[in-house]
Amino acid sequence: MAADTASRNGGARRWLRGAGELAALLLVIAAGKTAIAEPFYVPSGSMEPTLQIGDELVAAKFSYGYSAASLPFGLTVPESGRVLGRLPARGDVVVFRWPGDPSQTWVKRVIGLPGDRIAMRDGRLWINGEPAGLRPDGEGRVERGNGTTAIAIRAVETLPGGVSHPIFKLYARGPLDEMAEVTVPPGHLFVMGDNRDNSADSRLPVSAGGVGLLPVGDLVGKAEVVVASWDLGRASQPVWTWPAGLRLDRFLSAIE
Repeated sequence: MAADTASRNGGARRWLRGAGELAALLLVIAAGKTAIAEPFYVPSGSMEPTLQIGDELVAAKFSYGYSAASLPFGLTVPESGRVLGRLPARGDVVVFRWPGDPSQTWVKRVIGLPGDRIAMRDGRLWINGEPAGLRPDGEGRVERGNGTTAIAIRAVETLPGGVSHPIFKLYARGPLDEMAEVTVPPGHLFVMGDNRDNSADSRLPVSAGGVGLLPVGDLVGKAEVVVASWDLGRASQPVWTWPAGLRLDRFLSAIE
């Protein structure tokens, strides 16, 4: 009887030790995802050509400080202040909690900082009364969620400060090509997608499905690198063709 009791006690201790080790591992993972970096999946084409549908990116959380938006696994809690906070640079690609539903994470490019005046005129971005630099760069193909593509005009936009990035224009006259000038208030950002005719962003209020003027407290981190990418169009193909959908040229590519 004593031997049976000792055996049961030993088994219980081993179980508790294993459970404790698993809990410690989960805490380390959660701490890393909260404080250092976290992977995110790109489900839409709003940031094409910079980001493609099916990209897996990593966002550095220490870039702009920490707030309730830094919690991992989509956890949401009441808003808080930021610790070690700093503003993004104009042109940074950022991951943030969508103000309309904090359980959703979105990715866009920072166009306007607090105090900036932003407008859209005939499809061209204006910042502080001056048009952003824009030069033609041929054509590209916009990917849709079902794997089909469409031809788009490609251009390179240069923001004040010298950051340049490609953009797509699907239409000569897009639905968001005109926007009256707005001034970005303190503690907010103006963000846009690089796929200008297929992005719900700061040109639209949250009530219309956009971002509106993004509170800095909703920032999760800076999108730094695409770690993997897969062509979602392959999902409707036979499973043995799926490996061919890996976009190896996008693996470990920096996001600019």
